[in-house]
Amino acid sequence: MEMLQSADFWIAVGQIIMIDILLGGDNAVVIALACRQLPAHQRTKGILWGTAGAIVLRVILIAFALTLLQVPYLKLIGAALLIWIGVKLLVPQDEDGHASIRGSDKLWAAVKTVIVADLVMSIDNVIAIAGAATGADTSHQLPLVIFGLLVSIPIIIGGSQLVLKLMDRFPVIITIGGMLLGWIAGTMAHSDPAVLQWLPQTKVWNYGLGGAGALLVFAVGKLMAGRASDPPEAADR
Repeated sequence: MEMLQSADFWIAVGQIIMIDILLGGDNAVVIALACRQLPAHQRTKGILWGTAGAIVLRVILIAFALTLLQVPYLKLIGAALLIWIGVKLLVPQDEDGHASIRGSDKLWAAVKTVIVADLVMSIDNVIAIAGAATGADTSHQLPLVIFGLLVSIPIIIGGSQLVLKLMDRFPVIITIGGMLLGWIAGTMAHSDPAVLQWLPQTKVWNYGLGGAGALLVFAVGKLMAGRASDPPEAADR
């Protein structure tokens, strides 16, 4: 119960929920596509078993990631990946990424499709959630991850359409989410074992690098989004 009284714990929970909503919207689409051919009376079972399997697999992956992030330089690599993931959030993407996901009229085949597809698509989630969890006490990290996932998964499944509509109506939510990933990247890089002797381990430096990461994602993301929206003038010549 001590961890529930920690401000760092609840801040990290909030970050995990935000990350899962932003990066996990596709998971609801995957579940719908995989289960769409099931008989009506089996769809709920397919969704529940597929989601349960995906959650268990993701907790295992994040547990490995938390262990690996204690190795020197891996937090720096993870921070670079988080910056890129944050930038991609701000750049328009093609919507044909689910074309290869096929539904099945067999319950366990559909469940397997959900789990495998979630595994392939969850690498960015795993890195981001592991990064957010490193802000909490070491002994609280895995319980924090499990708690955050248990809270956010029902939000994704039950409220995915509402979340997507809110993002369409208020694009600033996506911008804030991308900058959050940049913030996590900066604070994670600050605690990499390889830089502990070079950078002062103070909150000022931690917040400063977090802010720098957030601004970097914003600047690069907006620059790339602007280039992506420019008409290809060269092609008209």
